[in-house]
Amino acid sequence: VPFFHTTGCQAILCPSLAAGSKIVSMHHWDTEKAMALIERERCTQAGGVPTIAWQILEHPARAKYDLSSIEVMSYGGAPAAPELVTRIKQEFPATLPGNGWGMTETSATFTHIGAEDYQTHPESCGIALPVCDLRIVGDQGEDLPLGAIGEIWGKGPNVVKGYWKKPKETAETFVDGWVKTGDLGRLDDEGFLYIVDRKKDMLIRGGENIYCIEVEDALCAHPAIMDAGVIGRAHKILGEEPVAVVTVKPDQTTSEAALRAFVGERLAAFKVPVVIVLLNETLPRNANGKILKKELRQYFDQAVAAA
Repeated sequence: VPFFHTTGCQAILCPSLAAGSKIVSMHHWDTEKAMALIERERCTQAGGVPTIAWQILEHPARAKYDLSSIEVMSYGGAPAAPELVTRIKQEFPATLPGNGWGMTETSATFTHIGAEDYQTHPESCGIALPVCDLRIVGDQGEDLPLGAIGEIWGKGPNVVKGYWKKPKETAETFVDGWVKTGDLGRLDDEGFLYIVDRKKDMLIRGGENIYCIEVEDALCAHPAIMDAGVIGRAHKILGEEPVAVVTVKPDQTTSEAALRAFVGERLAAFKVPVVIVLLNETLPRNANGKILKKELRQYFDQAVAAA
């Protein structure tokens, strides 16, 4: 995670400086070089974004390196499939998995989950930090009951006051100290937060809501899939329909039909992607690990045109 990003600065650099910890960094991410560094430097924590954790877990050369020094493998910045927690504990039994959620406007981490809590709540990104408050808000600005899906609002001393010299955007995003995150989620009765989707990424197919993250998680649960991205494609009758692009794990094979059947066993029929493009390369992501949906759409369009 680059230090110019809020996660790299606020969640990694500043705490490490405060604790006097050593940071082992790389100019460009390379999975095998990273494993060699972990072995050489005896790193105790590793991670960044879920993709990095998956690439370490699935790398064909992983057995060549001694990664037993890793005590914590944590990540955030992008949705993490529940399957990732299970795989970390399978491959690194002594390692504690961790996940978190936040944004630049919340100075990085706003919720966190780890260890046993994460294993028992693998779909959650944790509870709010002790100094922070969370609300789930409906379209009319009303507080929603536990379990209901709505926009996540956050408040705390780590929430910024607004955007520099952008009064219009500030007024749209900040209300009485609360930041409107643009993420959809729900809270359970223990205070654990579950991210459902970005508000702008939710698809509506024939009047039915489809949360992209839910479909992506279903695809990633397949043993041959390392990463998945779901987008909407225009449909003249239904409005839009889900399509997907997936990254196949090294030395694994599957097919579009097999994946559609796999998802169909787990989700309602209207949520199953009508087209799935299979790739052997990583999906396009920004510096903090989020899938770049515009670029993903280009991947999809090019693959469909070439078929």
